[in-house]
Amino acid sequence: MSSQMDRVRSGRSPRPLQVAVTHARSALGQAVAEQLIRAGEQVTGVDQRSGTAGGLRLRWRLTDLESPQVVDALRGIEAVVHPAHGVDLRNELAEDPQARRARMIREVQTLTVAAAAAGVSHVVVLSSAMVYGARQDNPVPLAEDSPLRSADVEGMIADLVEVEELLDTARRVHPSVRITSVRPAAIVGPGVDSIITRHFEAPRMLVLKGTEPHWQFCHVEDLGSAVATVLHDGLGPAVAVGAPGSLTQEQVEQLSGLRHVSVAPTAAHGAADRLHRLGVLPLPPTDLAYISHPWVIEPVTLLEHGWRPAYDNAACLATLLEEARTGAGATVRRLERRDAALGAAGAASAAVAVVATAALLRRRRRRT
Repeated sequence: MSSQMDRVRSGRSPRPLQVAVTHARSALGQAVAEQLIRAGEQVTGVDQRSGTAGGLRLRWRLTDLESPQVVDALRGIEAVVHPAHGVDLRNELAEDPQARRARMIREVQTLTVAAAAAGVSHVVVLSSAMVYGARQDNPVPLAEDSPLRSADVEGMIADLVEVEELLDTARRVHPSVRITSVRPAAIVGPGVDSIITRHFEAPRMLVLKGTEPHWQFCHVEDLGSAVATVLHDGLGPAVAVGAPGSLTQEQVEQLSGLRHVSVAPTAAHGAADRLHRLGVLPLPPTDLAYISHPWVIEPVTLLEHGWRPAYDNAACLATLLEEARTGAGATVRRLERRDAALGAAGAASAAVAVVATAALLRRRRRRT
């Protein structure tokens, strides 16, 4: 990764940037902070509590991210990096959905207002390429300026769409602050727990009949080096990041050794909807789209500015599978029944639960 960082720093100001990373105790915050430190930046963690952040040499400014006091924590800071979500599905699902969305909105509102008041020149918010929506008619790849067409009205992807809309408003209200949305493909790496990583924890991969999934990933280290490029080159307003290209379902199965089970879309959506209404599945059935239809991006802006990922899609998949097999998060989920069911479920649909429910319904029909 040192060569990657050399490229990021090459030809740019020798003076390190004063960068604040919020939620720096999270897996995503730690990974981004580490890459920024490797790029030579002076990094400060801004959060309610300090932490080791993986042993990083971080300074801390403690504050409530929803409090007006954030402006004091941002004095002397040139750029803020804010993970709008934490790729920590277990904890995110434990939070009341309405409270989670309200918190995410308040954090972004507070940070953008405080950044303008404190003289911060650049705010980078880590969102997700999922906000583009996963649709059968999506071009492969999607352009970075594609409209946001997620069909979700609830759940974490819908939360991020609201965050994105708020960022559009903030750009108009605070023209002195550059506000960039960084939209990574499916993130993989140590500590990452998401609807996509859980899809690969299932005994069988769920495939909806008649669909052609395209798999694209973004390693957390590459996300961190991409953020360094965004900061130094002043990129925005929207920057996509991920390993170029994608893997077909067949390629994923060949590389992983996993097998799939095919389910009719109507049966899968019907079962997922019932499970969601019963409270068994905390994620909306519309999230099935993200394991069925393409949402591949091309990191054109980053590539044009010299950024290159250290991990291609095959290497990212290997990382994901290793983390699913041995990672601490997977171990915890195996020990907790409810989380284990969700972990084995995979993506948004709770794949194993959907398949089991569909099979149960078929057996009931045979009896009657």
